[in-house]
Amino acid sequence: MRITGESPRYEPVPVSASESESRSAARRLSESGFARALNRVGRAVDGGEALIASAARGNLGGLDSAQLIALQAGIYRYTEAVDLVAKLVDRAATAVKTIVSPH
Repeated sequence: MRITGESPRYEPVPVSASESESRSAARRLSESGFARALNRVGRAVDGGEALIASAARGNLGGLDSAQLIALQAGIYRYTEAVDLVAKLVDRAATAVKTIVSPH
């Protein structure tokens, strides 16, 4: 096994569109803690989708073992974020059914 000082060769993938920093800062101040957490989970899912898309295109051919482990960790974080979103949607659907159903 060879250990080198090279850093991973990933390129940042833009996921979100063109909101200015001042607008997003003002929005963060006005959002509740839950909304901020939900936005962070959404960004994590978007980033994971970009990572999966990059892997599906085959752009990861010359990776060493450390970079492959970093890729595996990124995919794991993506699956955790998707699982959390699925649980949130399930709980929200259950809450709506409870509110809407006749008693």
